[in-house]
Amino acid sequence: MRATVTVSLKAGVLDPQGEAIKGALGSMGFEGVDGVRQGKVIELDLAPGTREDTVREMCEKLLANTVIESYRIEMGA
Repeated sequence: MRATVTVSLKAGVLDPQGEAIKGALGSMGFEGVDGVRQGKVIELDLAPGTREDTVREMCEKLLANTVIESYRIEMGA
C-alpha cells in the first residue's frame, strides 16, 4: 500500500524559495509566471491495512509543520 503526502505552505506564508524559482525562470526567458509556490511530495510504502488516520498522525507529528504548512493525503494500492 502506498500513501502520497503533498505538503505546501499555507496561503499568506512567505515563500522565498518560490520567489527564487520565479526569478530564475524570468531570467531564463520564461514569461508569464506570476507566482511560484514550492512544496514537497512524500511517498510512503505502508504495510497492508495501514489506515489514513495513521498517515494523518505522521503528518501532524513529523511530516508537516502544521503552523505554516498544509498537507493532502492520497491513499493508493
